[in-house]
Amino acid sequence: MPHFKQFAFKKFGYFDFSNDLPDKQLNQDFKEYIKVIFVRAGGKVVIDFKEFQLETDALFFISGSQHYWLDEVCCGTLLYYNRDFYCVEIHDKEVSCDGILFHNVYEIPVVPLDAEQSAAIQKLLRDIEVEIASEDSTTEEMLRILLKQIIIKATRLWKQEHQIRDEEARQEVEFSRKFSQLVEWNYTQLHTVADYAEMLHITPKALNKRITRYSNTTPNDIIKNRIILEAKRLLAHTTLSVKEIGYRLGYEDTSYFIRLFTNQTELSPQSFRSQYVGHQNATFS
Repeated sequence: MPHFKQFAFKKFGYFDFSNDLPDKQLNQDFKEYIKVIFVRAGGKVVIDFKEFQLETDALFFISGSQHYWLDEVCCGTLLYYNRDFYCVEIHDKEVSCDGILFHNVYEIPVVPLDAEQSAAIQKLLRDIEVEIASEDSTTEEMLRILLKQIIIKATRLWKQEHQIRDEEARQEVEFSRKFSQLVEWNYTQLHTVADYAEMLHITPKALNKRITRYSNTTPNDIIKNRIILEAKRLLAHTTLSVKEIGYRLGYEDTSYFIRLFTNQTELSPQSFRSQYVGHQNATFS
């Protein structure tokens, strides 16, 4: 059963799901929201064309722009909220709505949970279920506190998994997060490493060195991958022409955009669209 609260412009919702989330998400009921999804082991989750077959319970952190799908055996809990509810300047950088777990251009943020960790998250989810049903004047702030606890716990687990233990590593993660944000905000206009190096007040060589220190991915790869991801989204989920998509992504030369997409994916844009549509038709037929 879904639960929803609105405090002026601040919106927060919650519901447990079992076999019914795919239909809801296909209708894009939650497109405008930031989402935290707890999914039990055994199901398959697809986010932006990447599949996750869950061997353990897991938390997924999904921004409004990401496309996601859960198969029919998935069960768990969906939290959804807007930026007005939880994303203000005073929130800690690591656990804000633009923190490590959101807008991460390196990887799709998923946090696997062992039995003890899963139990702790499920307790917080039950607390949210109780709190959202109340009418107390402090309900809004309590919901925000409980949500923040989930994000903090998940951020800690992510950092442990990625061996972020000392201050130097934390500084590099913060630098990478800042680079991720710049790419997310500017990829439709800025396409080169030099563009972002200038914004960060360092040389392209220095930017490359810092990003590759804790990753096998180069800044150029990150920029191009973000552009191609958006191209895939538009090809898969809109009827825009290839020319229109290229233009949206900052490429006035359609031929150049087609070559870029083909080099990155080994498929032409039109072939990718045809294959995706065919796969979706087969999945839901």
